[in-house]
Amino acid sequence: MTLQQQISNWILNYLKENNLKTLVIGISGGIDSAVTSTLCAMTGYPTKLLIMPIYQNEEETIRGLNHCDFLKKKYNNVEIIKTDLSTIYDNFVDIIPIDYQNKLSLVNTRARIRMTTLYMIAGGCKGIVVGTGNKVEDFGVGFFTKYGDGGVDISPIADLLKSEVYALAKDLCINNEIIKAPPTDGLWDDGRTDEEQLGVSYDELEWAMLIKEKDANILLSEKDKNILSKYIEHRSQNLHKMKPIPVFKKK
Repeated sequence: MTLQQQISNWILNYLKENNLKTLVIGISGGIDSAVTSTLCAMTGYPTKLLIMPIYQNEEETIRGLNHCDFLKKKYNNVEIIKTDLSTIYDNFVDIIPIDYQNKLSLVNTRARIRMTTLYMIAGGCKGIVVGTGNKVEDFGVGFFTKYGDGGVDISPIADLLKSEVYALAKDLCINNEIIKAPPTDGLWDDGRTDEEQLGVSYDELEWAMLIKEKDANILLSEKDKNILSKYIEHRSQNLHKMKPIPVFKKK
């Protein structure tokens, strides 16, 4: 059984075991959501694809819509839902005192509004929200918004490294425009890529993650030391996202 079949069957079995009817997933125009949504569609269960721009780069939205059309033609269980959330975002920001707004909080607000939208749809069709994070993002450097794109019910590709996601994308015949596009979370007005935010590439992060897991006692070049340092810095800052919520225990 191929990897794509294994993951799709895992999603299917989860639905059956929990008496659920629908898969709901946000489509960004990036490779992770493209791969995950295809694996969902393969189950044969109703799959809702949500395009949720908030002042989105038009190129990203078009890539996402093209992918949705690709799946719609291939699978008859797919439904496309496009809802522009820009006005909702504006209204929300307008009622929050300006003193409590900064660029990062505004970016995370976009992700959380999308999460709320996904759960609204899922709640109306006995569905679950499907996560699109990969292993490097979810368990390496914590590159996601807490209770935003991190707020999901299941995570089908969270045990796959980014390179494995790319390999799976080719096997699934994902549109080449998505495979070639620089990874981005699509949350910043300046269109910055993931690599620009992280300061290192996903290939470098994968290397650092594997080296750190092995805790190998090897000699590193200055460049490698810098990559490893970046990985450790991001992981340390975001480790709270990867741990259970702290709970006071009474004695």
